[in-house]
Amino acid sequence: MSSLFLRDDLAVVPHDVGDVVALDGDEARHAATVNRMRVGEHTAIGDGRGLVVRGIVVKAEARELELLVDAVDVHPEPAPLITLVQALAKGDRDELAIQAATELGVGAVVPWQAERSVSRWTGPKEQKGVERWRSIVREAAKQSIRPFVPVVGDLESTKELAERVTGVRMLVLEPSAETRLTEVDVAGAYGDDSRPIVLVVGPEGGISPRELELLTEAGAETVRLGPEVLRTSTAGPAALAVLNVLLERW
Repeated sequence: MSSLFLRDDLAVVPHDVGDVVALDGDEARHAATVNRMRVGEHTAIGDGRGLVVRGIVVKAEARELELLVDAVDVHPEPAPLITLVQALAKGDRDELAIQAATELGVGAVVPWQAERSVSRWTGPKEQKGVERWRSIVREAAKQSIRPFVPVVGDLESTKELAERVTGVRMLVLEPSAETRLTEVDVAGAYGDDSRPIVLVVGPEGGISPRELELLTEAGAETVRLGPEVLRTSTAGPAALAVLNVLLERW
């Protein structure tokens, strides 16, 4: 199986074993011309919310692909949910971060307009940026054959970010923090801490002292990785890899 393709309304069309599920439009074109799917090959179609059907391709044309279903899987969403709050960064560094984070299993992504963000989303750029991020995580989920496509939220300010601390465990990556991420008991002493985890990554210039104060006063915890100072494009994915081990997902 070379990839996973997406059909958002999969759950409301016939998709049991023996049914034929079709793709059309750009998704079918991508399957037939980019991935070069051919009749007789095995692949999968999902809805991005945990439902995945697998089977044999019985029709592969430029604008239509049909799959004869031979297996149906409904995947539970991993708990706790991990959200990456990624500060906007110059160039494509923030995009590289969310792409890798999706491949590593992040559950949701939130763009953050940090004080030191060089990139600024203002006016029409805000909605355009959010849509761009949604496209990136969708394609990354397909490439990594993930049953869930991360939800991309709206752009948040530092004040809005501090308001989301209630009911979650917010871990702010900060090189000067005393606590290492590997020392954090993310599951609780008895494995019963089901609070969602919110991982916060700053921009190129780091998180400002004022922002750190605002977040920690709201209840966030500062943590660090190793002795190296990672770029904003790699810090989040590196922390997600650590969390995957700590939560025994890997």
